[in-house]
Amino acid sequence: MDNHTLSVEAVLSALRRVVDPDLRRDIVSLNFVRDLAVKGSNVSFRIELTTPACPVREQLKDASIRAIRDAIPTVGSIEVEMTSRVVGRPNPQRGAIIPDVKNTIAVASGKGGVGKSTIAVNLAVALAQDSARVGIVDMDVYGPTVPTMLGITDRPKVHKQKILPVEKYGLKVMSIGFLVDPKTAIIWRGPMASGAVKQFLSDVDWGELDYLLFDMPPGTGDVQLTLVQTIPLTGALVVTTPQDVSFNIVRRGMQMFEKVNVPVLGVIENMSYYLCSHCGQREEIFGSGGGRQIAGELQVPFLGEVPINISTRIGGDAGWPIVYSDPGSDQAQIIRHIARNLAAQVSIRNMTAEEKPAIEISLP
Repeated sequence: MDNHTLSVEAVLSALRRVVDPDLRRDIVSLNFVRDLAVKGSNVSFRIELTTPACPVREQLKDASIRAIRDAIPTVGSIEVEMTSRVVGRPNPQRGAIIPDVKNTIAVASGKGGVGKSTIAVNLAVALAQDSARVGIVDMDVYGPTVPTMLGITDRPKVHKQKILPVEKYGLKVMSIGFLVDPKTAIIWRGPMASGAVKQFLSDVDWGELDYLLFDMPPGTGDVQLTLVQTIPLTGALVVTTPQDVSFNIVRRGMQMFEKVNVPVLGVIENMSYYLCSHCGQREEIFGSGGGRQIAGELQVPFLGEVPINISTRIGGDAGWPIVYSDPGSDQAQIIRHIARNLAAQVSIRNMTAEEKPAIEISLP
């Protein structure tokens, strides 16, 4: 067959030269090419990616058009529609308590005060802005902050003996903060906190979600262990700060996930630097490079660094996530880029990882 002849086979042959940079396979073998049609000299098809937040979607589209034109000079118009279908965990468990949630991601930190909840909330909103179906659970039963950061004052309703999560900014949200007086201290022993975690999963009607993020309390206590016992996590995201002192703390947290067969999807360095609003000078208040160093030494992806920004703090206090209140700002674009990197790591994990057996943990 003449390679310059326009046909479905010739177009597919050309598209086999287009390789997804994350999955390192061509888009034909990945089954991304859908509804391919050749009419006269014109070609049309869809590229169905594994996430709407794919950071290289436009590059793949341009590369596909270029590959066809290079291989078949006689081609006329080329119409490419970019769509997505989020991939879930391979071999989902039968009888899972949240069967319609494709991916579950723990957002964790070794210690408090690193801005983990701010990162978790903004990542969740950024993923929703990219047309993903997203939920977030505030797992810090002792100090819930997600309702404040999302500006939620409503309480969840109950329908058919299931709690309906509160919705805001395109997210489905659940927090112990909805169920207790915010002025009252929560004094619970470990089993009570663990019970609340299980209730957030078994008694909440999450519906169909592409990503469910868990904003974890700091450390490696009962809540973390209960979560990994209760559901198979897609992976964990670790938030840290640049200081050297954070290294050993983050290492312990990552070792916990490793022991229970939960892959670490990446590290985010928060409070990386401060840009003066008057002169633009960069000040590395807490040092530099700690997050990247940790990711490198522990051989996990480094997803990005987020600078200190006063608008982010103001928005968190007022219930306006920066990616929503000021989507064109540098801060919002940084977080959106990290969210897309996270989505890419989830896809890589689901498309390439082998299923590992669950590890049983006995809580004291």
